[in-house]
Amino acid sequence: MTATTREYVTFRISDQLFGLSVIEIHDVFRPTRMTPVPLSGLEIAGVLNLRGRIVTAIDARSRLGLPPRVKDKQDQMLAIGVEYGGESFGLVVDEIGEVVRLEEADMEQNPVNLDATWSSVSRGVYRLDDRLLVIMDIDRMLAGASGADAAAAA
Repeated sequence: MTATTREYVTFRISDQLFGLSVIEIHDVFRPTRMTPVPLSGLEIAGVLNLRGRIVTAIDARSRLGLPPRVKDKQDQMLAIGVEYGGESFGLVVDEIGEVVRLEEADMEQNPVNLDATWSSVSRGVYRLDDRLLVIMDIDRMLAGASGADAAAAA
């Protein structure tokens, strides 16, 4: 990997393909035995123990104002483990894709016609052969997800 190449883990939320830099990701996992958090916002799917760490699970669809995903009996939750403001989070997404290597110089600013919801959590986009890859800004995605944003702002 050269200095001008970045690796991204791709994932889907609704019909949109997103990417998150590999260096920002701690884990990709299937959450099990999630504990609900009373009186929390709808975007808090719950908390779980991931190898001895307490992780807050954030429902990406809810966080972005999207309807809940229709689940079938074989459907299993998928999450991307990240850190924000000194806390561990699991971003619950619809589907995990692959790792792609892309040239930094090929990243473009958000197009003016990009959905405002996607644009609000985007660092930029890559035009792939058959789709648009939105590079997620995890700080924007998780801002306000806990008391961590107040600590990060101080």
